[in-house]
Amino acid sequence: MPLPHRHLTSMLLRREGELFLFDAGEGTQVSLRRLNLRWKKITAIFVSHTHADHVTGLPGLLMLSSQVDRDEPLYIYGPPRIAEYVESSRRVLDMYINYEIVVKEITAPAVCYEGPDFRIRAFPLRHTKTCVGYTLEEDSRPGAFHPERAQALGVPVGPLWSRLQAGQPVQAADGSTVSPEQVLGPPRTGRKVSYVTDSLYFPDIAPEVAGSDLLVCEGMFERSLADTAAEKKHMTAEQAAMIARDAGGVKSLGLIHYSPRYTDRELKILLDEAQAIFPDTFLTKDRMALPVEYVD
Repeated sequence: MPLPHRHLTSMLLRREGELFLFDAGEGTQVSLRRLNLRWKKITAIFVSHTHADHVTGLPGLLMLSSQVDRDEPLYIYGPPRIAEYVESSRRVLDMYINYEIVVKEITAPAVCYEGPDFRIRAFPLRHTKTCVGYTLEEDSRPGAFHPERAQALGVPVGPLWSRLQAGQPVQAADGSTVSPEQVLGPPRTGRKVSYVTDSLYFPDIAPEVAGSDLLVCEGMFERSLADTAAEKKHMTAEQAAMIARDAGGVKSLGLIHYSPRYTDRELKILLDEAQAIFPDTFLTKDRMALPVEYVD
């Protein structure tokens, strides 16, 4: 449930000027306003499942977007029945919508959204109703450019250097062809962010989130409540840490979706149990901003 000091689940990812929203629990609109974020820039919304605590903020966001100029469609992705939820909300609330809403339901693991150099993939979780996790993963980037190599090969400073950095071969002053491989270092990795909630723990999550620069994963209960977590098909903080550890290459784990039984002070119990397994764990908080940097 929402608490006075803790809103319901949502994560906003900003990449190259685009905004991607993952879940829209109650209070999401308040946080967007407090952060002074331009919600009309939200390109797509990715819903994990249709339990109320993950979608009750969605109708307000859809109506809010009608109060600003929006030319591009808003894409909404989620498991079966998300289209029914959006349509029934529009009908019952008599929403005024002056832009296109495109709803796509996810029925199998797949890339559900794709840009020119990244993709967002959905994969199955195990909850009391159909639920999916998401990863945003960028393509590898060209290697570092070595200007001394270009000069030695007779490529003059200027536009030809830009073409080489973009992966295109060019012609040197003596007429020979210079390929990008001759002046670039090895390819550099892109970034990866993963979002996992709500789910029973199971090992198959780990390969999906492997290599994540940031894994945001539910850690709802402490170890002593593992039976309660299993019954409700949720995870303990310790189990979230096991996923991060076993996935390989995860750089940071942010816990999310805490049980309301924990006060902010008591959340340290979850943090301590997770850090014992995966030291690079932290507690996410409302309106926390996290830069995800390139590693090379």
